[in-house]
Amino acid sequence: IKCQRNMDVFGAVVLSLGWLTLQLANGELDYISQGQGLQLQGDFVLAGLFPLHYDVESTSSLPALVNCNRGKANQHGYHLMQAMRFAVEEINNSTGPQSLLPGVKLGYQIYDGCSKSAAVLAAVDLLEQWGPLTSGTQRDKDSNFTDNGQRGLALIGPDSSSKTLTPAVLLGSYLIPQISYESSNEKLSNKFVYPSFFRTIPSDKNQVAAIIQLLVHFNWTWVAVLSSDNDYGLDGMQSLTTQAPDSGICIAYQGIIPAYSDDNKQNMRIIVQNLLKTKVNTIVVFSSKEKFSNLVPFVIEEKMTDKVWIGSEDWSASSLISSIPGVQSIGTVLGVSIKYSNISGFQEFEAKVLEDAMDQDVSRANTNSGNYCLQSTDVYNLARMGFPLEKHDVTSSANVYKATYALAHALHQALGCDSGECQRRRVYPWELLSWLKQVQFTFQNTSVYFDANGDPPTGYDIVCWIWRGPNWSVREVGSFSPNPTSLTINADLIEWHNTGESSQVPQSICSPPCPSGHRKLLTGQHTCCFDCLPCPAATFLNLSDPTTCQQCQSEEWAPPSSVQCLKRSVLLLTWDDPLAIALLFFLASCLLMTSSSAVILLLNLNTPVAKSAGGRTCLLMLAALTAAAMSSLCHFGQPSPLACILKQPLFMFSFTVCLACITVRSLQVVCIFKFASKLPPVYDKWAKKSGPEITIFLVSATLLVISVFRVALNPPKPSQDLNFYHDSIVLECSNTLSPGSAIELGYVALLSILCFSFSYMGKDLPANYNEAKSITFSLMVYMISWMSFFTLYLISRGPFTIAAYVFAILFSVLAFFWGYFLPKIYIIVLKPEMNTTAHFQNCIQMYTMSQK
Repeated sequence: IKCQRNMDVFGAVVLSLGWLTLQLANGELDYISQGQGLQLQGDFVLAGLFPLHYDVESTSSLPALVNCNRGKANQHGYHLMQAMRFAVEEINNSTGPQSLLPGVKLGYQIYDGCSKSAAVLAAVDLLEQWGPLTSGTQRDKDSNFTDNGQRGLALIGPDSSSKTLTPAVLLGSYLIPQISYESSNEKLSNKFVYPSFFRTIPSDKNQVAAIIQLLVHFNWTWVAVLSSDNDYGLDGMQSLTTQAPDSGICIAYQGIIPAYSDDNKQNMRIIVQNLLKTKVNTIVVFSSKEKFSNLVPFVIEEKMTDKVWIGSEDWSASSLISSIPGVQSIGTVLGVSIKYSNISGFQEFEAKVLEDAMDQDVSRANTNSGNYCLQSTDVYNLARMGFPLEKHDVTSSANVYKATYALAHALHQALGCDSGECQRRRVYPWELLSWLKQVQFTFQNTSVYFDANGDPPTGYDIVCWIWRGPNWSVREVGSFSPNPTSLTINADLIEWHNTGESSQVPQSICSPPCPSGHRKLLTGQHTCCFDCLPCPAATFLNLSDPTTCQQCQSEEWAPPSSVQCLKRSVLLLTWDDPLAIALLFFLASCLLMTSSSAVILLLNLNTPVAKSAGGRTCLLMLAALTAAAMSSLCHFGQPSPLACILKQPLFMFSFTVCLACITVRSLQVVCIFKFASKLPPVYDKWAKKSGPEITIFLVSATLLVISVFRVALNPPKPSQDLNFYHDSIVLECSNTLSPGSAIELGYVALLSILCFSFSYMGKDLPANYNEAKSITFSLMVYMISWMSFFTLYLISRGPFTIAAYVFAILFSVLAFFWGYFLPKIYIIVLKPEMNTTAHFQNCIQMYTMSQK
């Protein structure tokens, strides 16, 4: 793209030079500049290029020079020209120690740059002064000092980027300095193509940044962009449309304002109609004031009202636009403007020129109209028009003033004027160029200098149009600074078109902002047009990617429509939890009862009650119940690897031992009382050869083997259940409901059924041996508690569920203790008369008699 631009520039140069060469060959041009145009003789001459007239469009397809005097006088260009004359006279008239160029007189040669061709011609004329481009007499470069007065050392101007590009290349080839006061095109900062170009107006790079910051400030994301059909507008629009998406701004429409002609009227109407179709409320116009002034009547004609217009610096403060009838109906006009700078004494200088012009006869005007090619101009005829000096004119005139002083300061250094007297010697343009790069001086408490690209480090004012009936004015409402980039806006100073006295900012968006936690679903090619969809649970909307809901991490959660993830709460039964403390007291009570009961039975082991309960087997049962109760400690606090391995097998094995003891003991009692005569010899051998103990051992060992294999093959480990709750983490042990656990539960359930069956069979035994009711009750409590727990476990997890697990363990232990041991402890402690052999024999006799 850059190569293509450079080729376009060089193509324009070749075309212009070819046209000039053709004119020279035909003898139609004379480049002797002495006495032509508006001049002031001096030791050193500065050339000035100002649009003293508006351009007259040429009907030729080739470059053609039209007499500038045929165009309408340009008020703005007149003030610019006067600013240079004022600066030169001020420098020449300064005396004393503050004199900038003591003993040296500056002169000027002013050209009327009303068109591109006129600007090229002025540059060629300036080049010809330093060496002929075609045939001609070679000037002696070693001539005396006064010969400098015949040659322009530098050029100030022109007023637009389109007029600047070709002259900047031509002058750059000879390293002749050029300082423009209004050419803001960004590519003029390229020192490879334009090595001698400087400017006192900020680059469009800063202007584009200011416009984008202004759009962002008011959240105008759906905008249209118009540009004039020249380098200033086209390059500005391209830069704006390239950078705008980075700030979330969508360009709904781009239009190029064509040159005004009868053939283009319909095209201008189409541009306005397209703006209405896009339904944008904010329109950025990057255009020269002349081009945009041709479009405004069509905007008014199509009744396009209540819009916000963002103006570039060339027209945002121009009365050429504000003077169009009915323009106040188009809406609010905001824009960037060159920072306002006033020139002390300039207004009085122009008043003096007007006074002199009124005293002058037209025939005595300082012009030689014999050579229109050099665009001779009568300054007094322009002065007599009495152009008002507007704020925009003053600001641009200050840029001309600074450009003139910058060249004077560079000449000051080149001539060594610091000693109080300037050297009397020749200065070449390329020599002045090197000093110009180092220039730095103060103007109205502001430092003036050029950066490496020849640009000034200045920003912009943000202005707003104010209407009081038919009266128009420009109000400063903010400022923009490029380094560092910052925008300051006082919105209270802006008078919006649609809100009267209120401060409601107009909207210019394609789709309203999505609610928090809603992602954007694009509905077209623009990122500003979208539907809003809520982010589902466990996802969040990252502001860096508003179109995608991102997944939360496994340890985090998020409700629907979230913009961030939250840490999951950890569910476990901590030791200091009130529920845990209550369960620990319950556990202590169980341990106290089992241990105290074991002591009582041990002390009364030879009594009939202890023997009927199983004798030493009772101690084993109480030890098993104690171990089962102790297994509940594995459920408190954060799971550990050892706790996960022990808690389920320990309870299962301990309870199996207890059930096995009760089952064997119930079987023995039933067999003795009901099947004594029918028992085979095998039973006698089983009963006499430690069969009950071996049976208990085998039943218990079987479960132990199952548990060991289960733990060995798939050991339980501390784990996190992230799926049961979306907002919590359940800390538990893995494999709680594994196939191995199911086998264990099935084995214990089968043993419980056998125990229940044998106990129930002895429901009509003697009272001292009839434990069916108590054991049945214990088994029922045991089964109900575990069924309740598993039901709760399937629907809930967390501290309460863990507490229910512990409660089921302790309640099962307590149920068997109450059902089996408590009645026996009651008899041993409180009814010793029933703990006698006689009492037991009496019960057996009564049972035997009842069976006959």
